Amino acid sequence: MNDFNYISKEELHMVVCGNIKKHRMQQGLTQQELSERIGISHEYLRQLESNKGQKDFTFYTLYKISIVLNISIDDFLKP
Repeated sequence: MNDFNYISKEELHMVVCGNIKKHRMQQGLTQQELSERIGISHEYLRQLESNKGQKDFTFYTLYKISIVLNISIDDFLKP
């Protein structure tokens, strides 16, 4: 048994998706613009950011978003 305090998968999902939206808006990009740049559908990005249905995403998708937004991947993990 370890002494780590993990947050739940749902909480982590909310933090990451909220940060995607926050950083996208800080960059002045629309959902459509970001989704086109990283090669996903606008609807998929909309669902990610809204946390509806808890859409899963790959690490590679997160990586591509970080490149377009010019931020570090760990910025998505900050509450």
